[in-house]
Amino acid sequence: MLKPSRPGLQMPAWLAPALLALALLGCSRTAPEERLRAAMSELQASIEQRDAKELESYLAQDFVGPDGLDREGARRMAQVLFLRHRDVGVRTGPEEVTLQAGYATVRFSAALTGGAGGVLPDSAQVYDVESGWREEEGTWRLTSVRWTPKFQPAR
Repeated sequence: MLKPSRPGLQMPAWLAPALLALALLGCSRTAPEERLRAAMSELQASIEQRDAKELESYLAQDFVGPDGLDREGARRMAQVLFLRHRDVGVRTGPEEVTLQAGYATVRFSAALTGGAGGVLPDSAQVYDVESGWREEEGTWRLTSVRWTPKFQPAR
């Protein structure tokens, strides 16, 4: 048992193990899914702040998007979108996260918004999105993304 710092004070027997447990919790690493969700939120914030360079920092060097879109192409595409629209936001549906040894797949629905919540582009569209992620030295990077329009226009 620990010695009291002042004579006459006794530390309750349960306090030392409780303090040790709290110290260990404070030192523990964040769960991979929690770090992944934080990276996704930060990526979304970079889009809403219209920061293409910050957005690019979340993309893996070997990032691949639709039609062979690479990391540089994704940054340029974001720059064009940011130039065309003063306000950009992302509205996402619930994420379905699948983790497997340093890799993750995240599926969700998304709509880009602009101005006072209007949908981008001018024709409203919601997308089903599937993204691939890889953990690199404790940091999650987006390795792939593909999106499919949820609604097909009537012919």
